[in-house]
Amino acid sequence: MGLFSFIKDAGEKLFGGKEAQAATPAAPSQDELNAKAAQAITAYIASQNLGVSNVQVAYDATQGKVTVQGDAPTQAAKEKVTLCCGNVASVTSVENLMSVTHPEPQAQFHDVVRGDTLSAIAKKFYGDANKYPVIFEANKPMLTHPDKIYPGQKLRIPAL
Repeated sequence: MGLFSFIKDAGEKLFGGKEAQAATPAAPSQDELNAKAAQAITAYIASQNLGVSNVQVAYDATQGKVTVQGDAPTQAAKEKVTLCCGNVASVTSVENLMSVTHPEPQAQFHDVVRGDTLSAIAKKFYGDANKYPVIFEANKPMLTHPDKIYPGQKLRIPAL
């Protein structure tokens, strides 16, 4: 799958904030902050119920990079893990090293820009705006409603 790029300031706010900015002597070390961020991302992946196992996440704040390992039952689950990791604020790249039990062709990806809708994206990739439910389903459970996408978000676009 390679290394995927994401927009740093877009996405779920799972960690960081005031804690990451603290500069007092009692402030956590960068290694501790990285470990805490990795735990938050791991918990977020688990909350999506993707059927993945043995998930191990490493986060490097200096690069904004997440590296994830583990086992995925399908290519779709592996790709959704990439999106779970990347669509998090402060993450700029994801290296997904997960193994897949049942390999399938890799999906395409789309970076949402201002004015995008799932219908417009479906028209672009499939030639039919009414195919937007395919994209919505391919990005569940990260997407909870077809109208709730935001600029900077990366979406999985499966083949029809």
